[in-house]
Amino acid sequence: MNKDSTVEPEYLSLYKSGELQKRVVRLESRLTSCDICPRNCGVNRLKGERGFCNSVYLPAVSSAVAHHGEEPVLSGTWGSGTIFFGNCNLRCVFCQNYQISQDPETQKNNEIEINSLAEKMIYLQDKLACHNINLVSPTHYVPQIVRALMEAVPLGLRLPIVYNTGSYDSLETIKTLDGIISIYLPDLKYASNDNSNKFSIAPDYVKHSRAAIKEMYRQVGDIITDENGIALKGMIVRHLILPNRLAGSDNSLRWLANEISPSVTVSIMSQYHPTINARKIPQLDRSISMEEYLEVVSLAHELGLEDGWIQEMESKEYYLPDFSKKENPFEQT
Repeated sequence: MNKDSTVEPEYLSLYKSGELQKRVVRLESRLTSCDICPRNCGVNRLKGERGFCNSVYLPAVSSAVAHHGEEPVLSGTWGSGTIFFGNCNLRCVFCQNYQISQDPETQKNNEIEINSLAEKMIYLQDKLACHNINLVSPTHYVPQIVRALMEAVPLGLRLPIVYNTGSYDSLETIKTLDGIISIYLPDLKYASNDNSNKFSIAPDYVKHSRAAIKEMYRQVGDIITDENGIALKGMIVRHLILPNRLAGSDNSLRWLANEISPSVTVSIMSQYHPTINARKIPQLDRSISMEEYLEVVSLAHELGLEDGWIQEMESKEYYLPDFSKKENPFEQT
């Protein structure tokens, strides 16, 4: 990881030049026949039509909190300013956020105006002193997010924006985010389209996720931190180990090392826990074994993927938020 305290979010200059406004117009026009993600549903979200992600124009926001459980370069001392968006363009049977990602009727109650989203960003920056604005499951709300940035910049927003995605993203959409997103935090979930289809209803996940991750890396490169070790720019690729090698960890990590860079920052996660529908699937109805864990750790070292984090095997309920509780699931206590 490189250090450079002078890096300023590029969206500030895009705002000043008028380019950010142009991006908003282009993105919002695509909502009339929605092709924001690879689903290409073609519904008119500006008129209230809902496609696969069950989302209209107004973004559903479940919570905005200081999250202290992200990677250290994101959480730091004061936490990552995390905005959890409702709904999703994936249907992962093991989703840990299923209460907000797969309950569209409840999320209708969480739909907010764009100015309210901008105000949440300012709240996380000014009131909670977070290190960044961390957008969780942002894929289906990219136009709305960029519109909110347009409103938040004149209010004083200056934090790096983190794009925390499952990586089922449109390459065209990611290209439109060039200079807007400071830190990309993509998941690399699968190396097999058969598995992505069975477990996330995404039959072409591998092609789209890998194209998107390549473009993300082209835009921001390796992680750059300030003098306190807080990320200012760059990409961190998350890989969740699944039982029975269903994530295709060997293939995915080799692809990262060979097609992206052995210097890319990787966060290997061992926290898999069978939730929601995963309990009904024998292949997924257990945590990972020590053998499976050590196999992936050994491979990462073999490939020279030394920059990043490897989550230890201890089970931590902290990573299993309960969004039905009134208190914020990731607020520091």
